[in-house]
Amino acid sequence: MQQGKNVFKLKGKIQQYAWGGQTYLSKLLSVANPENKPFAEYWLGAHDNAPAELEGAEPAKLNEYVRLQPETSLGAAVAQRFGRLPYLLKILDVKDMLSIQVHPTKKNAELEFAMENEKGIALGAPHRNYKDDNHKPELMLALSDFWLLHGFKPEEELMHTLSTVPELRFLLPVFSMGGYKELYKEVMEMPQQEVNALLKPLLDRIIPLYQQKLLRKQDEDFWAARAALTYNEGDKIDRGIFSVYFFNLVNVHPGEAVFQDAGLPHAYLEGQNVEIMANSDNVLRGGLTPKHVDVPELLKHVRFEATHPHIIRENNTPGHIVIYKTPAPDFELSKINLQAGEIVTIQSHSVEIFLVLEGKVQVEDSNGFDRKAGDAFIAFDKAKISLRADQDTLLYRASVPKA
Repeated sequence: MQQGKNVFKLKGKIQQYAWGGQTYLSKLLSVANPENKPFAEYWLGAHDNAPAELEGAEPAKLNEYVRLQPETSLGAAVAQRFGRLPYLLKILDVKDMLSIQVHPTKKNAELEFAMENEKGIALGAPHRNYKDDNHKPELMLALSDFWLLHGFKPEEELMHTLSTVPELRFLLPVFSMGGYKELYKEVMEMPQQEVNALLKPLLDRIIPLYQQKLLRKQDEDFWAARAALTYNEGDKIDRGIFSVYFFNLVNVHPGEAVFQDAGLPHAYLEGQNVEIMANSDNVLRGGLTPKHVDVPELLKHVRFEATHPHIIRENNTPGHIVIYKTPAPDFELSKINLQAGEIVTIQSHSVEIFLVLEGKVQVEDSNGFDRKAGDAFIAFDKAKISLRADQDTLLYRASVPKA
């Protein structure tokens, strides 16, 4: 443990998931990628699966450091409430569509994680559903034009979709009589042979249009065709294609954000974003993936209700710091804009992680160092730092909301 020092340079972990792009994170982080591997996510946090590392601290792994001195690093209140670093900060580069997913509540995560442990299911087993005992509310902030699926469409919109897409009209009476739950159960529990038979005419109609570039990203057909070309395996059509038509298709512009709480089905489709979430890797999948899909477990946690997408936009209050507010007690995301020569002083009230996205900044505390685009640093409880911009600089800050 490093006594008396509470600000450190921080290095995160790149996650090479198949859906990631090859260039965005490589360029941002100045990490060569000669083999064109998929650099999908950059994790800055203390999750045991991929903890960030402190420079000049012992132990260097952030999860171990926090475990050894929780009150010094997190502050007494956060250490008592959460017992760990409560959030995980990420940068995502979504080249191919991610799986449709739902996250459990905190209570359900604790119960189900314990049950899988009792059953002796290894943490790394492909059929394991719960990687930890935490919930995973999350906020995504677009860094580029970003597309996602976000919750069930309001009833009138979904009725219109089921009426106007000829291959989906058979679902109208199911939705009319049984609502969102019966509609979703119908397609998720359907035998694979029936999924193939019902979706093949739709795909035969829309894939040629997609390949001829006659579909727009504003159309569900565009993403359904892309999903089929990405995820269909042989004669197995991915049932997640139904959900492309059930969920809200949302286009978020740079600087805009979307919050997603437990039980809300969603899928990222394309673009780059900053994402902050509770410190968890619990994902229940609903299609658009080659990975394990546990339908009974998924259905236990989905919120079967209409979602009216709420885009969180930057407020125009004076000052350098913009805060994106959510109801989550685990995290808060801020954006800090500094012009060359400007200085802002920050007093941390718990643990705060900073990532420089653009520019270069001097971090001035008892020691001091500089950070350029792609670099990160961490300030533990009661740290006082000044940020002085050497050039126009943009940073993102992850923190815990003040009680």
